[in-house]
Amino acid sequence: MPKEKVEVLVEGGKATAAPPLGPALGPMGVNIGQVVSDINKKTSSFQGMQVPVKIFIDRETKQYEIVIGTPPASGLIKKEANLEKGSGKAKHEMVADILIEQVIKIAKMKETATLGKSLKEKVKEVIGTCQSMGILVEGKPAKETMKDVESGLFDEEIRLEKTELTAEELAKLEEEKKRLAEELAKKKAEFEKIAKEIIASMAGKARGEIKAKLVLSGIPDDMIKELLPIEGAAAAAAEAKPAAGAAPAAEAKKEAPKKEERKR
Repeated sequence: MPKEKVEVLVEGGKATAAPPLGPALGPMGVNIGQVVSDINKKTSSFQGMQVPVKIFIDRETKQYEIVIGTPPASGLIKKEANLEKGSGKAKHEMVADILIEQVIKIAKMKETATLGKSLKEKVKEVIGTCQSMGILVEGKPAKETMKDVESGLFDEEIRLEKTELTAEELAKLEEEKKRLAEELAKKKAEFEKIAKEIIASMAGKARGEIKAKLVLSGIPDDMIKELLPIEGAAAAAAEAKPAAGAAPAAEAKKEAPKKEERKR
């Protein structure tokens, strides 16, 4: 007899017999409490994250197998970095730093969900995700750390599958995160000051000309949109719409005399 399959999404280490898990398992005749306990043991390392779980059940013997999926690499990285979200401008703004041990830990968690065949290749995949999230690895931009991995700098840590950090190392990472946040705030304040000075000095000039100057000065796009008024451009676009609709109206007027002539 083929096995039944139940698929659910649970919070790591906090599965319960409440919906959706309990009602799905009820008709299968298994010990729901035991299944929930086993799921929580297997997902305890993913606390605070949603974890995909598959339960394969033999209805005759009541035997079951639990297969745990893993959250996306980005979710695991955020957990290790103690972040709610990555950087919105990963090329320019770094928001946190993680160590090679944490990368190895994530690579091992994603062991069956990555393309790399060796642990070293999987580590490189995780570092690539860090790059897209604006997260430093070993205090460097991820691209630089990737080169270090390729050159063999972390071969020993990868061979030993080292994943544990000391309390001191964790404390240093938190300090680095705070430093990066302060640095970003300072940089934003500097950009804002420069942008406002440029806008004030070019008052009365075309928006496109002012924007070009802001871009040339390295002001981020989102700040330009926030500080540079767009009402004039929006108004011009709004005025253009009735004008575009005027042509059909004019054509309708031309058609009217023709219809009158046909009536005669």
